[in-house]
Amino acid sequence: MEPMRRVARGSAINLLGAGTSAVANFGLTLLIARNLDRPTAGVFFSVTSLFLLATSLGQLGTDTGLVYFMSRCRASGNVTLIQRYLHIAVRPVAVVAVAMGFASFVFAPWVAQHTNPRHIDLGTAYLQVLAIVVPVVAVEQVLLSATRGLGTMRANALVEQVGRSLLQVALVGAILALGWPGSLALAWSIPYVPAAVLAWLWWRRLYAPFRSESQQSQEGARGVAKSFWAFSVPRALTSIIQVAMQRLDIVLVGALAGAGYAAIYAAVTRFIVAGQLGGNAISQAAQPRLAEALSKGDGSVTSHIYQTSTAWLILVAWPIYLMFLVFAEPLTLLFGHPYGSGSKVLVLLSIAMLVATGTGMVDQLLAMAGHTSWNLANAAGSLVVMLSLDIWLIPRHNVMGAAIGWGAAIMVRNVSALILVGVSLHLHPVGRATTWAAATAVFSFLAIPAVVQGILGLTWHAILFGGATGSILYLLILWRLRHVLQLEGLSLRNG
Repeated sequence: MEPMRRVARGSAINLLGAGTSAVANFGLTLLIARNLDRPTAGVFFSVTSLFLLATSLGQLGTDTGLVYFMSRCRASGNVTLIQRYLHIAVRPVAVVAVAMGFASFVFAPWVAQHTNPRHIDLGTAYLQVLAIVVPVVAVEQVLLSATRGLGTMRANALVEQVGRSLLQVALVGAILALGWPGSLALAWSIPYVPAAVLAWLWWRRLYAPFRSESQQSQEGARGVAKSFWAFSVPRALTSIIQVAMQRLDIVLVGALAGAGYAAIYAAVTRFIVAGQLGGNAISQAAQPRLAEALSKGDGSVTSHIYQTSTAWLILVAWPIYLMFLVFAEPLTLLFGHPYGSGSKVLVLLSIAMLVATGTGMVDQLLAMAGHTSWNLANAAGSLVVMLSLDIWLIPRHNVMGAAIGWGAAIMVRNVSALILVGVSLHLHPVGRATTWAAATAVFSFLAIPAVVQGILGLTWHAILFGGATGSILYLLILWRLRHVLQLEGLSLRNG
């Protein structure tokens, strides 16, 4: 089926980018955890979490809005509005992002006092450096979203996930090697500048074939802005909540339990983010195809994309989370002895992510169906669950309290969205492909490593042997099931 072949090509290039980004982000966390004391590392992780919240707010939901509307323009042949949508998105984003950056710079001492009360000067310095880059990141993300709306995943994968991530690791590594921890935020933020320039150049190249057709009159564009923001504003709030669910608990751990615990929690949860990146790669590739299918009212194609993409999500993410269940303790010790106390956090969040991945891309499906207000309500309810549990449990149980809060929010959000998808769109993620994908992953990366761990113990020999054995069996089974799982279309060409 052609839509799945297009999703597969986009997923392949995204997976390449996501894999590079995951390794780079993990290496970055390892560098910081190994070379800085825990309080300093905790302040840095807390500040960068606030930065990502600010940049998410600055995008105003235009990332999903541009993919949604530009995909529909291409599906209907109405390419005259493509440039109009970009202008509608980028101008308010630039204004809001500049205001956000200015406010972040001015109020940095106040924010540092409330989030890192024992390290106000360092927190202020980091916050003010990152505040300068907020507008750059917001515009970069808008431009990359526009390239995805035009059907290519290459720009996002190569510019953001590969180029920016690797440059970030290189610069942070150099700063740490020179013994300049005060310049850490500067080294971490600089790569966003060339990434933004490259995103703009890539957009110009992609848009060039449509330029002559996009000289529409103002009459033809009436109502465009209204419909765009009616879709995007709820999505903006949803995106902020989504980032808050991933990052705000790091800030809360620092504020309620101390920067040292924040460092442990931030480092351990990087494992979870590594698994999410693969899922995001597939979701980003599937979003434009879902928007096209839903705009045409093609329920069979939509269901096929949903079930097959869920199988691919399981194939990519479950091996990672299942291995975390078996080998959580030695893996967390990679960051140093104090970080080993976060092994139970890794186990709990891995279970939550197994459930979340098994539901498929329910959030994106609701968004591409135009139900962004439902997404917002669902995300807001999940955030309330997380914050309530965090505030109650972090003072008593530090990192484990935060893990319970985030894990519960993940479960609530995904199960609620699954119910909404079933009721409103009459879709579900379970099919032949998802069943085989789940069974193959559990056999290869839970059963086999558990047997190896029982024989060799919790050692690196067990991790390497169990992982290698499971991977070989996994690849052999996937090759045998390649037609069932529709893996033939995975190619880096035309992604």
